[in-house]
Amino acid sequence: MPSPGLPASVNGLIAELKKLPGVGEKTATRYVLHLLGRGRDAADALGGALSAVSTKVRPCPRCHFLADGDLCELCRDPGRDISVVCVVEGAPDLLAIEKMGEYRGSYHVLGGAISAIRGVTPDRLRIRELVARVDAGGVAEVIVATGADAEGETTALYVRKALEGRPVRVTRPATGIPMGSSIEFLDSVTLLRAIRGRKEL
Repeated sequence: MPSPGLPASVNGLIAELKKLPGVGEKTATRYVLHLLGRGRDAADALGGALSAVSTKVRPCPRCHFLADGDLCELCRDPGRDISVVCVVEGAPDLLAIEKMGEYRGSYHVLGGAISAIRGVTPDRLRIRELVARVDAGGVAEVIVATGADAEGETTALYVRKALEGRPVRVTRPATGIPMGSSIEFLDSVTLLRAIRGRKEL
C-alpha cells in the first residue's frame, strides 16, 4: 500500500525495494528516505551502479556465476584447480564457500534445486551443462555441495545419476552440515570441515 503524502516516484521505489528478500514496508521506506536525505549525487550513484549491473553482469558461460567479462573472476584465476568442480545451488552458496578461503577448485552453479512443490524440474537446472563440462575432459572430481534439505539431497542424487558411468569422482560434503540446512547460512568452520571431510556420493 503506497505511503500517503509521498510522491508517486518515491512510492514506486519503495515498492521495488520491498521485492527484495527481508525488506518490508518500513525498511524500504527508511532506505528511500535515507537515500533522498543524502542528496542527488547519492541517488545518481546508486542508479549508476544498478544500471551497470543490469547492463554488464551476466552468467559466466563456464560456471554460471556472475561475470562482467568473457568469464567470471574465479574462472579467469589461473591459480584455480579446474579438475575439481564444486556444484552449488546458487551464487550465495558459492560465496559462502569462497569465504572459507580454503577451497581453490572451480564451481558450477545449478541455478536452484529440484523441487516438486515449486515446480523446479531437473531440465530447469544446469545439469546438462555440468555433464557437458565433465564430458569435455579435465574434470577429476565433482563435489555436490547442494543443501542438506530434501530438495538439496534430491538434487545431489540426480547429479550423481547424471554423471554415472563417467570417469569422475562424485563426492558430497560430509560431517558438520545439519539436515535441513542451507549451505548459504552455515558458519565458515562448519563448512570447511564439511568440504574437507567429503565422501563419495
